[in-house]
Amino acid sequence: MRIDFYRPNAQLQPFIRYYWILNTKENLDTLTFPIGCPQLIFHRRSRFYIPELEVKQARFTISGQVNFPARIQSSGDVETIVVVFYPHAISTIFDIPVSSFYNQEIDGYSLGDKKLKNLADDVLNVEDSIDAIKLIEKWLLQRLTETEIYNFKRVGASLNQLFFDNSISVEDMAQLACLSRRQFERVFFNAVGMKPKEYSCVARFQKSLWLMQNGNRDFAGIAYSCGYADQSHFIRECRRYSGVTPAELLKTKAIYSDLFASPF
Repeated sequence: MRIDFYRPNAQLQPFIRYYWILNTKENLDTLTFPIGCPQLIFHRRSRFYIPELEVKQARFTISGQVNFPARIQSSGDVETIVVVFYPHAISTIFDIPVSSFYNQEIDGYSLGDKKLKNLADDVLNVEDSIDAIKLIEKWLLQRLTETEIYNFKRVGASLNQLFFDNSISVEDMAQLACLSRRQFERVFFNAVGMKPKEYSCVARFQKSLWLMQNGNRDFAGIAYSCGYADQSHFIRECRRYSGVTPAELLKTKAIYSDLFASPF
């Protein structure tokens, strides 16, 4: 199995965290967690099956925010390209609310967007996967010139503070965005696809993974650092988002935070 990561070009770096390409002939059965970042997924050969949703991903899939752990399975012969967005960035390229993607694996062809369909056709049929990423970048750059990103900046400021301080309140996040709480919750939900309080829980869980990834085994200390009420609260939330306790997670899986760690 081989996974390669690629940086977006400079113009897209505020919107795209990275691209990754998976190539394998092996069968896959991997547990995944809520990562807090929407994704575009292009399956150039075999597709992933998600048993928790009882669905096989479409060849071109939009994966939104999720609040549960899930397995990805395949029968081998995989070449998959994934575009990982920043939490609030995918809303800049779609004309429908990204909340429509919540806990869903959406067939991108079903949206009826002719330009998006043409992109998917090109990416799935071009000979080389690196050329496919170039096609994606060209399309995204063109799409971004057609959209308004004012709310993108507002939500981005609140997210940056949330990542720094997981205990920040929704009221303080709204103040950073220069909005009332009610306005902020609406704007955040439309941009991120998840309500601020729920997204804060996902971010807090991802930060706990990052601390464990870097060798921290003090669960009480992790709970304090991530803004949990206490160690018991941290354990409950870990079980909610991973299916197991932190101690069990450390035994069964290499810990990695998709939201806080960088593949580079």
